[in-house]
Amino acid sequence: MNENISNFIKGLAMGAANVIPGVSGGTVALVTGIYERLINALKSCDFTALKLLFARDFKGAWQHVDGGFLAAILGGVAVSIISLAKVLEHLLGNFEVLTMAFFFGLIAVSVISVGRTVKQWGASALLALVGGTALAVSVAMLAPAGENANAGYLFICGVVAICSMILPGLSGSFVLIIMGNYALVLGAIGRFDMAILLPMALGCGLGLLAFAHLLGWIYAKYHDQTVALMTGFILGSLAIVWPWKNTLTEVVTREGKDDKVIITGYEWFSPALSDGSTLMALGLMIVGGLVIWGMEKVSE
Repeated sequence: MNENISNFIKGLAMGAANVIPGVSGGTVALVTGIYERLINALKSCDFTALKLLFARDFKGAWQHVDGGFLAAILGGVAVSIISLAKVLEHLLGNFEVLTMAFFFGLIAVSVISVGRTVKQWGASALLALVGGTALAVSVAMLAPAGENANAGYLFICGVVAICSMILPGLSGSFVLIIMGNYALVLGAIGRFDMAILLPMALGCGLGLLAFAHLLGWIYAKYHDQTVALMTGFILGSLAIVWPWKNTLTEVVTREGKDDKVIITGYEWFSPALSDGSTLMALGLMIVGGLVIWGMEKVSE
């Protein structure tokens, strides 16, 4: 398969993952073997690239930032997010348990796939694994904030969400839920509401470039510890995508305005195995795991 087409397809998979709460595009990048190249390409969007552009050396700038690779990946991500936003909004609204079961299986197998890339499991790597797992579970326990359409807050949401999206196991979509703006942003994508999307996009752009430099340095200097930490993030995120949970809500009374229902947390429970829908969900978990296994084999 042509490399650009292959990378575009991987970008499509990353974009789809980023729309689902609890699933990270960074996980897809790790499993498909493009994570380190992606971080290095983003890191290359620096002052050297700007100098080449100002000198009108467009070919040199394109090569410096690994332009063909970045264009294919980011193009796939953009197409996927725009085209799948409405579909996933419908699936999560009408088939939440089945949808989350599929992604639970996908993430569970990802833990093994990513963990295998640690070269040596020493004490520091094990501590990083435990720390990453604990952090991801802690994020899952946080009570979501209320919706906020302020441009400054949307910019901050963009910075935080994009950093989460490129960290395997930390879901940018779930971070947006915690920050209260997931439904707001998902709806804005569907109707191209630029008043919401523009400050989000600016925050994403700035956060992506700044965080890529930091992550690239850490990844190169402490490879095993970084990958172990990411494996912990992925393992801990299973709590976020567990299909069987009740959403806890609270009605807030506001003077002069309509009452507002806010999410205060989640209550996890075990499903009844005798239920036909449970068996279907378990089947979708297996399918999700097979998808990751297949992606890994194709990448090899």
